[in-house]
Amino acid sequence: MLYAEQVSKSFGGLNVLTEVSFTIGDGERVGLVGPNGAGKTTVLRLIAGEDEPDKGKAGYRGGTVGYLRQEAGLDPGRHLLDELWTAFPDARVINNRLEEIAGCIEHGEGDLDALIIEQGELFDSFDQLNAYRIDARIGRVLDGLGFVPNDRNRLCGEFSGGWQMRIALAKVLVRRPDHLLLDEPTNHLDAAARGWLAEDLAAYRGTVLIVIHDGELLDRVATRILQLRDGKIESYAGNYTEYQMQKAARLQQQDREAARQEREVERQTRFIERFRAKATKASAVKSREKALDRIKPIQRIPKEAEVHFQLTSHGRTEHDVLVMTHVSHTYGDHMVLVDVNLQVQRAQKVVLVGPNGGGKTTLLRIAAGLIRPTDGSVRWAEHARLGYYDQHQDEALDSERTVLEEIRSIAQDEPDLKLRSVLGQFLFRGDDVFKAIGLLSGGERSRVALAKLVVQATNVLLLDEPTNHLDRSTRRKLIQVLERYEGTILCAAHDRGILERVATRVYDVRNGGCNELLDFRRD
Repeated sequence: MLYAEQVSKSFGGLNVLTEVSFTIGDGERVGLVGPNGAGKTTVLRLIAGEDEPDKGKAGYRGGTVGYLRQEAGLDPGRHLLDELWTAFPDARVINNRLEEIAGCIEHGEGDLDALIIEQGELFDSFDQLNAYRIDARIGRVLDGLGFVPNDRNRLCGEFSGGWQMRIALAKVLVRRPDHLLLDEPTNHLDAAARGWLAEDLAAYRGTVLIVIHDGELLDRVATRILQLRDGKIESYAGNYTEYQMQKAARLQQQDREAARQEREVERQTRFIERFRAKATKASAVKSREKALDRIKPIQRIPKEAEVHFQLTSHGRTEHDVLVMTHVSHTYGDHMVLVDVNLQVQRAQKVVLVGPNGGGKTTLLRIAAGLIRPTDGSVRWAEHARLGYYDQHQDEALDSERTVLEEIRSIAQDEPDLKLRSVLGQFLFRGDDVFKAIGLLSGGERSRVALAKLVVQATNVLLLDEPTNHLDRSTRRKLIQVLERYEGTILCAAHDRGILERVATRVYDVRNGGCNELLDFRRD
């Protein structure tokens, strides 16, 4: 069971959770939804025991818990298979000792009889842990998440950021703990991996609490939805679609009741004002005034705040904006790009698709000048003014800075009034601009990164999975903004909305190549 009992939590004077209470029974699969910055990740951290509430209690009762964070937290020097075995610490210790004993017996080292006795005892312990099935469990999860057999002996540090998050997800899933806490598990998954995850979670017998913006997956998995908004939790039975219907009906009902109450208050107020001066009506007036004083106003639920911003293209570039010629790149012995040629012309909106690890981010980072290609050349138009959006905002932003300091870092000459105005468009208002980057949710960090693009004078945007971590309303607004942007765009994306509404050309990046898809809207 997962629970929160009258939990309150604040950061830097900002109340995030206010007397939140809920219980999730064994075997329930619950989606936790709400706008970016509402406190969803905070709820997971409190339940996992990684943070303490200011008031109240939160946690889990009985069994084990697995927690997927928004950061991978892997050992880059460890092989993939070894990293997944760290999810089974007891079995891993026994397995390592068995390998040591086998080596000693093979080389005739130590007391042979004692080693054989110890080996037998360890075999029994290994069997009790059901550890002989671990490799099969690991193989099933790796296959489902799209890894190929050759990946198992690669170092974790050789994988792209998206694939590292898949490894972190695999570590949680292979354990099959009694309780699963998943924070945005699909951000770096393609359609095939999302489909497999939905099937795996639907068959999972433990308790699941999942923070996600993917309504389609919640429709396939969730048995209940918890909505977190303005520090409060509301519970809705059923999947995501049923939640939306119930929420709409609840809002309509509350609006009707509020309107009915407002009409009654207005009617009674008119009576009081009309007959206040008449002595014959004094008793009736007094009675109605007391009745009005006893009324508890029904509040209309305000519309959720949404971002409002534009991206303006500054200046005109030459016709050929970017020319990449015979570009190749390797990480150690791993070849990512092989003899890639790419030409981007003014006002084109080029989208890179393909599997995670296929080379999209590498190609973008080479184009942005953040890494040098192993071979080949990159030439930008003389008047190109680049703005780069990194999908890994925990690495791209300085966690020690405040929101205002972070945006000022690329707009030194702009007055605070203008910077705060831009941040207000991204819902950072009042004292929110003094929040530390390290305390922000993934979605809030993405909004800071988008704000940095707004204050820069760009005519070319390089975007790496820009809709990851964004809630639905912010994602929708970003796609509208990119659709209207008059400059040039080079974007890596899995998001179908970007393909259908933004892209003018699409390239598939995989197996070292970069090939144009001519009929991409049907792919």
